[in-house]
Amino acid sequence: MKERLIYLTKVYLITVCIFVIAKVVFMVANYEGHAFGARDVWEVVRHGLTLDLSTAIYIISIPFLLLIVSVWRMPKGIWTVFKIYYGIISFAMMLAFTADTSLYPFWGFKLDASCLQYLASPAEAKASVSGGYMAVRIVVVVAGTWILYKIYKGVRGVGGTRVREYSVARKARSSIFYLICIPLMVIGIRGGLDESTTNIGQVYFSQDQFLNHSAVNPVFSFFASLESTSSDNTVYDFYTPAELKTLTDGLYHSESVAGDTLLRTQRPDVVVILLESCGSMFLNVMPNLRHAAQEGIDFTNCYGNSYRTDRGTVCALSGYLSFPTMSVMKMSNKVSHLPSIARSLQKVGYSTDYLYGGDINFTKMKGYLISTGFERLHWKQDYTQEEQATSKWGVRDDITFKTLSEIIRKRGGEGKRFLIGYSTLSSHEPWDVPVNKYKEKQYNGFSYVDDCIGTFIREMKQSKQWDNLLIVFMPDHSSDFKEYTEQHPDRNRIPMIWTGGAIKQARKLDMICNQSDFAATLLGQMGISHQDFDFSRDVTSESYRYPFAIHMFNNGISMTDSTGYMLYDLTADRLTVQTSPDAERMARTAKAILQMATEDLRKK
Repeated sequence: MKERLIYLTKVYLITVCIFVIAKVVFMVANYEGHAFGARDVWEVVRHGLTLDLSTAIYIISIPFLLLIVSVWRMPKGIWTVFKIYYGIISFAMMLAFTADTSLYPFWGFKLDASCLQYLASPAEAKASVSGGYMAVRIVVVVAGTWILYKIYKGVRGVGGTRVREYSVARKARSSIFYLICIPLMVIGIRGGLDESTTNIGQVYFSQDQFLNHSAVNPVFSFFASLESTSSDNTVYDFYTPAELKTLTDGLYHSESVAGDTLLRTQRPDVVVILLESCGSMFLNVMPNLRHAAQEGIDFTNCYGNSYRTDRGTVCALSGYLSFPTMSVMKMSNKVSHLPSIARSLQKVGYSTDYLYGGDINFTKMKGYLISTGFERLHWKQDYTQEEQATSKWGVRDDITFKTLSEIIRKRGGEGKRFLIGYSTLSSHEPWDVPVNKYKEKQYNGFSYVDDCIGTFIREMKQSKQWDNLLIVFMPDHSSDFKEYTEQHPDRNRIPMIWTGGAIKQARKLDMICNQSDFAATLLGQMGISHQDFDFSRDVTSESYRYPFAIHMFNNGISMTDSTGYMLYDLTADRLTVQTSPDAERMARTAKAILQMATEDLRKK
């Protein structure tokens, strides 16, 4: 029994040490933009140790069971089973460490189950990075797997390949001891006997989210998120029904009341252009878009609802809210019940098209678009192989903007009002665009897209369709850039600009609003009911009395209103950023909105 315990203890301690080393490597690899010192590293290791200890128990559970079997009988192939298991574990751990370290600069949060969506579309997974980038990481995974396997395989402690001839009584005592250890291991895995179980939030200790993220064990993070997203309906039960009603009463109104008139006609031809990742911080390199704002309707205080294209697209086109860990677009059984601008306009005789230069099947985008009323889809497969190769993500924006112009002219000649949706893609890492004006790649990406916008607007102004055309520029989401992380109050501020010949006069509208409010605001201007858009508000209506914007990201909520900004971390269950003196009240409101939205989602 003693030698088995020594062996198991060695494996356990080695696993914990591997997790600690991985933390340090993670911090060093992601040092850029995150200043820290030796004391910070120590605090990360110290606070993260509880998750490491718990996760290591998971790792040794199979060896533990095998050793129980070996008390009575040493099967011939038991050491082969050990070797296979250590090989699998070594590979899984290295894959998790490498993916976590590599994805963090792009995502800004720890490894979770959302990375699995890229396995179904490997071409999209490599679109943001070079072949060399991928090759280096493959080498790291292979080499690291071999090193870890050798370490585990080299552990000594259990002598011989046969069971020593101990008495039955002694074997029985050993077995009883191991069986007693099982509940102790379960307690260790769950983190004690308290009501709360082991969770990511327990290792958070700093106002600096990078340090908190560094303390999180990526293996635990992945499997915890896998469990939480195994169901489409994550439940948030912060408040009782009565409390929820009190907190959310009047936040969302369903119809327009004496709204301000922005358009010359109630039946314009509508083009909605979702600009990939275009936060307001990039407007300084987008003079054409700024000029369009000066000529049209500029919603200066609009904020994105989410942090990913699949989420933001639903917010914009369906006027629906986003969720911290769930993507509604990928819930095939939900999307057909969502309201949508396309379906609302179809009911009054509009034809509908959607254009995207990438893979429209990615994140189930095709299913969402079709389910919500878009009749004709135009995407990467409609272009030549040469055109498809112009960008890592698909067909470059200057090419697809030309397609957009062609579709507008074609639909305009059919004598029927039309809605066209269009998602750009070139302003996405790796920003492989034919522009090199700036040192920052992001600036080059958005400068290029702005050139495309300028050419497109000039062409449209010369077309017959211009006089009745409403063009809406709005991002699918914002993105991290320099100091603009989720902790920055202006990180999720986005341009929402209406332009075209259908605009009555140039205006600036400064009320705080959300991307999801676009649907109700547009339909309100068109005199079309938006009663089924439960979470979209006509911001020009007299009923819009409490201007605020809410944003959901990976296990977090932020909110902006006239008092300031707050960010609430759902994992740590506390406010992490607050510029508003009323942040506690805002946090309660934001959590109530999240609870209300998830309850609505479960009904659909």
